[in-house]
Amino acid sequence: MTEHPSDTTRQGAATPRREPTVPDLPPDVTPARVRTFVRRGRLSTLTRDRVERLAPARALPEGPFDAALTFGRTAPVVLEIGCGHGHAAIAYAAAFPEHDIVAMDVHTPGLARMLADADQAGVPNLRVEIGDAVLFLEDRAADDAFDAVHLFFPDPWRKKKHTKRRFVSPANLDTVARVLKPGGHVLIATDQDYYAQHVLAEVSGHPRFEARRVERPSWRPRAGFEAKGIAAGRTINELRLDLV
Repeated sequence: MTEHPSDTTRQGAATPRREPTVPDLPPDVTPARVRTFVRRGRLSTLTRDRVERLAPARALPEGPFDAALTFGRTAPVVLEIGCGHGHAAIAYAAAFPEHDIVAMDVHTPGLARMLADADQAGVPNLRVEIGDAVLFLEDRAADDAFDAVHLFFPDPWRKKKHTKRRFVSPANLDTVARVLKPGGHVLIATDQDYYAQHVLAEVSGHPRFEARRVERPSWRPRAGFEAKGIAAGRTINELRLDLV
């Protein structure tokens, strides 16, 4: 659940909002590509401590992603992209102990908090990856690696000049289709109607997915951006993209 740039400054504040800056790609990654996130903030002592203590036990092994090696069993595997503080990922892991889930985000403070909450929840079927999901999918995920992908409350990139940074794009849909197993699906939730319309428009022109509106999953907690959206009177759009 990546932070919405438009939510970071209260309406009417005297200090003008600074344009988000896009981080550099890792060394040797070419060509430069459009990124769907921005990095924010410095790491506190608490964040560093949580990462140092808790991340090793839940980190993915280096190299190509191997679910059986990672989790020590063969089971359905879900990837959550932009997991934020991890409320949804932890809830899914607890609700479906027979499944495994990989939660990814670029924002270390949120993941550090998730590591602490996951440790307290005692969910052995959750792993965490700090990094860019697109690079992970392109470079480390094999074909048919995941049974489902979750994308809850992604950054909507409100401004017209930033729409190209939205995660749901033809190129990313191609990549997600490749890593999904036959019969796989993508769950998307957003409190921004225009982003839901963007998703439906992108999927309508894609040969590998069919989109439909669905009911809210009962296992997902009403926290983070969902709670903020409801408090603001916005509709929560629930979409499912089925691989065809």
